[in-house]
Amino acid sequence: MRLVAARHGVRLKAEKGTQAETATARAGGKVLALAVPHTYMNDSGMAVGVLARRYVADDPLKIVIVHDELDLEPGVVRIKVGGGIAGHNGLRSIEQHLHHRDFVRVRIGVGKPPGRSQGIDHVLRRPGKADRELLAVAVEEAADAVEALLADGLSTAMNRFNTRS
Repeated sequence: MRLVAARHGVRLKAEKGTQAETATARAGGKVLALAVPHTYMNDSGMAVGVLARRYVADDPLKIVIVHDELDLEPGVVRIKVGGGIAGHNGLRSIEQHLHHRDFVRVRIGVGKPPGRSQGIDHVLRRPGKADRELLAVAVEEAADAVEALLADGLSTAMNRFNTRS
């Protein structure tokens, strides 16, 4: 979200009562509310719940969560609506606070942990150089995906990002 904010010339600032840094930007005649929770990832639903009620109470498909995804290879970006949480504690927290899973997800692949390693250890470790390079590109693509969702709509954005090899 910091990258999207920078692209639109706005700066995220702590917003009282949200447990997040927020900013709003205008893009294509639409308002884009951006947020980065100050909570631990496992408690991110606390911030998302407050912000969703404030900005998009009427339409859960206007909520876009950008997150890491073990089930995708490092650097792969995909868009998904709803579905399971696959043990992702941040998504579990968001679901608990929104009382549904019908939000849009921009998923950034980080790959599965090697061997029998735990997922938490995998996502918290510093990635190797090759993965860091892939992830840097993926963050740019994830920002592109967020902007495409706003500009072009869900179906077009999904077709664009989900059909890449």
